[in-house]
Amino acid sequence: MMTSTNADVTSDVVLRVLSDPLRRRIVALLAREQLCNCHLTEATGAGQTTVSNALRVLREAGMVETEPCGRFTYYRLLPEPLAGLADELSALARSARESPDHKRPC
Repeated sequence: MMTSTNADVTSDVVLRVLSDPLRRRIVALLAREQLCNCHLTEATGAGQTTVSNALRVLREAGMVETEPCGRFTYYRLLPEPLAGLADELSALARSARESPDHKRPC
């Protein structure tokens, strides 16, 4: 059974969470497949405690779900928070493209 701690994630939260290189790397790894802490520790080269702390932040931000599997816990990336941020950034880029010469008069 998958569980999520926060289904309503803002773009500000996603940006804050992704500002850390280790958390960004973990998100990239989880985008491909579900992994447990030991897989993420091996893949990132970070210590187990450091990876656990990064996963806690991702869980609390509502960006990953957990699934117990025997004595391990697997993590799955939730696409919705990233998609929301991507939509917001795309809208900003579109706006910048559409009005590159617009200047507010003094």
